Amino acid sequence: MDTLSAAVMWPHPPENQAAAPVLSPEAARLAEQLALRRLTLEEAESAVDATPNLTKDDYTAIFSDVFDRLNQRRGEIMGGITRYARNQARMAEEIEALRGEIATLTKAESPDFDRIDQLEEDLDWRARVFDDRRRSLTYACETPVLLEKRLYALAQILAAHVPD
Repeated sequence: MDTLSAAVMWPHPPENQAAAPVLSPEAARLAEQLALRRLTLEEAESAVDATPNLTKDDYTAIFSDVFDRLNQRRGEIMGGITRYARNQARMAEEIEALRGEIATLTKAESPDFDRIDQLEEDLDWRARVFDDRRRSLTYACETPVLLEKRLYALAQILAAHVPD
């Protein structure tokens, strides 16, 4: 999915759904901190614990802000994955074309061995790059899932602090 739905993760709708949630300076600092991917969930929970006296609307606004930031990053990553996959497909076509050209030159009555050697060297290089990128794509494809899990975990941390 290209975009996520905050309503799936956050159980508390804002009191005034027509207006965009407004963050107090304290809530804005917390939201900015929680949106950092390098912050562990334990550190995130400590940061929420250390920010007392927030209202239900504050927590909703914080989650909304964090959600918007991480969902935007997730969308950028998804777009990058799409471009990456297209480049991989293009590289696969180029590799196949090189293999075809090598096969054609090899079958010729008088093969141009210098050209074949050059093409084989190019093929080896492209195949190596293609394989390295294929392995990296696995990691890149996991990143949006990790962001979804992080958003859900942050929602749970924040929701646990919402006053009754």
